[in-house]
Amino acid sequence: MTPDEGDGPLGDHRLARAFPFSTVPAGPAVNDLAWLAASFSDNLHRAGVPVTAERAGRFAQAIALLKPITVEDLYWAARITLVTDAEQLETFDRMFDQIFGGSVDTAGNRGDQAAPALPRRRVDETRAHSHGRMSTAPPEPHIGSPGISVGASAAEDAAEETNESDVRLTTASRAERLAVTDFSDLDSDELADLYRLMRRLRLSPPSRRGRRSRRHLQGDRLDVRATLRRSHRTGGDPVVQVRRRRVPRPRRLVVLCDISGSMEPYARAYLRFLHAAVGASDAEVFTFATRLTRLTRALAVASPQLALARAVAATPDWRGGTRLGESLKTFIDEYGRRGMARSAVVVVVSDGWEADDPVLLGEQMERLSRLAFRIVWVNPRSADPRYSPLVAGMAAALPFCHVLVSGHSMAALDEVIAAISNA
Repeated sequence: MTPDEGDGPLGDHRLARAFPFSTVPAGPAVNDLAWLAASFSDNLHRAGVPVTAERAGRFAQAIALLKPITVEDLYWAARITLVTDAEQLETFDRMFDQIFGGSVDTAGNRGDQAAPALPRRRVDETRAHSHGRMSTAPPEPHIGSPGISVGASAAEDAAEETNESDVRLTTASRAERLAVTDFSDLDSDELADLYRLMRRLRLSPPSRRGRRSRRHLQGDRLDVRATLRRSHRTGGDPVVQVRRRRVPRPRRLVVLCDISGSMEPYARAYLRFLHAAVGASDAEVFTFATRLTRLTRALAVASPQLALARAVAATPDWRGGTRLGESLKTFIDEYGRRGMARSAVVVVVSDGWEADDPVLLGEQMERLSRLAFRIVWVNPRSADPRYSPLVAGMAAALPFCHVLVSGHSMAALDEVIAAISNA
């Protein structure tokens, strides 16, 4: 085996090449994993870190699998196996810097055999590099060292604070601009930034009385069985009456989003909104253009990009025509009458364009109004002060809507959330 082919952890010539300013001897003292793990674990335990034999064994296994060639690799192998609480980090860092930085000789725990003389390295520098490579640049000079003045250091700190302030101001101004910009004027990068703002939104549908009940001091129903059991403590006299009341539950939220050609810029933004805010509400999501598609499962992923890609792949009528009345009829026949729309808050996101007869849309909206608790219609075109519901589809659906909001921007989503929550 050549000198470059040594495979012992912390004991081959690769460590010497990583630390050209230090000589690392090879030999049994370096390759003895059990001694290395036991010695360092014992020193940690003496310092106050509760290291068990099991964790020391995991440390030895981590060294055997990782085969660290730098002190940084050894640091992280020890940290993830021996540290169990954030309060232990200060003690751990101090002991690691003392032992593997060369300040303390641990060979005394092993008799005559000497411990490897590893080079001194600052712990904060070790944690600063996450890719296992040592920086060849000299360490940063401290205040008071030759060539460095206090005034220069203060000037650098002031410059860093100014840069951070500029970044915060730029981020705040960008967020304010995204909040008031129409969804149709945003590109893909801006929509990705908008998703971070949408994640802060929370939908809270109104509550209803559930079927299940629980004990309550001001309950409206007497729990006869519990009252009789309680009366055994008072000789059969029901002195204390146990009462119950029904547990309130949030109403179901159903969202029908138009993905036709005229609504495509808004549909991408609303799919991100539904993925970010509706997931916690257990809402049902449908899209429609020429047909109705259920997207609840497609949006049940963590990544917004993946959710949007799955939504587009599941909707062959993306950017197609609009058959609003037929899509509503399919929803009511297949899902609404079976219980999904009963006493629910139904949100329709559409501009009201209808390719079929608007009479069918009016009939289906009337059916939906008898099932749903509340119908919220979101029309981005209504943000224009000159807007008037002259489109045949919108004119047929508007008499059966409880609320009409625009929802054309991030700021306008507050109206949508209020219309859902204040039902």
